[in-house]
Amino acid sequence: MQTDEFLIEKTKQLFEENTGWGDSDDWTNQDFVILSEKIQERTGVALSHVTLKRVWGKVKYDSLPNTHTLDTLVQFLGYDNWRAFKSQNGNGEAAKAKLEQLLTNGSHYEPAPALRKRKANLVRPLLIVAAVVLLAAIVIYIDERPAPLTKSDYTFTSKKVVSEGLPNSVIFNFDATKSPFDTVVIQQSWDPQLQVKVSKYQHQHTSIYYYPDYYKAKLIVGGKIVSMHRLLIKSNGWLPIVAQDPVPVYFSKADAMADGKLSLSVDKIQSRNIKMQPSPPTVIYSNVNDFGEIYSNDFVFETSIRNDYREGAAACQNTNIYILCEGTAIAIPLCAKGCVSNVNLLYTGYFASGKQQDLSAFGVDFNSFVKLRVESKGGKGFVYLDDKLVYTVDHDIIRAKIIGFDFSFQGTGSIDYVHLSNGKVNYREEF
Repeated sequence: MQTDEFLIEKTKQLFEENTGWGDSDDWTNQDFVILSEKIQERTGVALSHVTLKRVWGKVKYDSLPNTHTLDTLVQFLGYDNWRAFKSQNGNGEAAKAKLEQLLTNGSHYEPAPALRKRKANLVRPLLIVAAVVLLAAIVIYIDERPAPLTKSDYTFTSKKVVSEGLPNSVIFNFDATKSPFDTVVIQQSWDPQLQVKVSKYQHQHTSIYYYPDYYKAKLIVGGKIVSMHRLLIKSNGWLPIVAQDPVPVYFSKADAMADGKLSLSVDKIQSRNIKMQPSPPTVIYSNVNDFGEIYSNDFVFETSIRNDYREGAAACQNTNIYILCEGTAIAIPLCAKGCVSNVNLLYTGYFASGKQQDLSAFGVDFNSFVKLRVESKGGKGFVYLDDKLVYTVDHDIIRAKIIGFDFSFQGTGSIDYVHLSNGKVNYREEF
């Protein structure tokens, strides 16, 4: 039977194939955050991204994963549990090993000398034939297998059509002619759904980006990332967006200004033929830019917001404030008090689920504006609501450059002001 260590490595390989993200050695912290969400969506079980990083060896941990973790991982892959996975992926190898042992050592039964000699005379030619066949197979395999991938054999760059603003087309220039495969993959970001197969003989491909953010564009050959570069899609100031697939609806900042607040009214939304019920839209106020040398481990962020819609299916008034960083993010959830079970908090390398922890402090009364303060200092993160400390993060804070904000409201909402500072950077906007 194969060891658990070997089967865990096989599980990781199956995850690479299932997600389409390529070699997990290249996965970022954000990839594990997204994988945690995907596992919960498919299995109903929450495994934190920190647990996943331990399994993948990204965080030092000397013990093997527990059975609950292993069960959940293989359930994501379509197996009932870890025992079923071991049975279906271990027994075949065990039988093969047993057969090889019998051919090599013989059975424990010792035949008579004449019979043993006759058996040896019969087995010897068969072993020779088997060896010849095996040698031929190895030669054919070595001759036909794809050449090893070398990252220096590929080039991959990009150029934005416009410097700022959405939507924005990006022209990818690449050279993958040395690929052992006829097609290669260009992936726009961490999301494997944003992939397109192109001929290795092409040298250009264009993609449209509909949301401002920091992206990592990837060139993938044979499931392995051979080239990756950063891509910052700027919003050109505050951009109000109603999220929808495949193309969101954009508004101007002027459309969303009311009574000194950034506030997209229900009437404005409905004027674009967007229905508020039965599924309330998600309104996003986004501002992605280069704010200078300010990082997620040393900053102060302050704002005052209100969710303005609670009709029908928007009773929870789900609201998320994202501090966007290069390769990661800080996400602070707010909602009606009775809905805290469904919220999740992300603080760069730290993740907390409302289904596993008490996040009741993030249930608020949106009848008035709620003041939010987020601060990183001394290796810790602090979250204040209405000047009261409600949550402390004391580990896994990643240092990454802050590149913007997303305010996401179920239905719609308002922002009074935004302030970001660290002693050197002092960005403030009062609407």
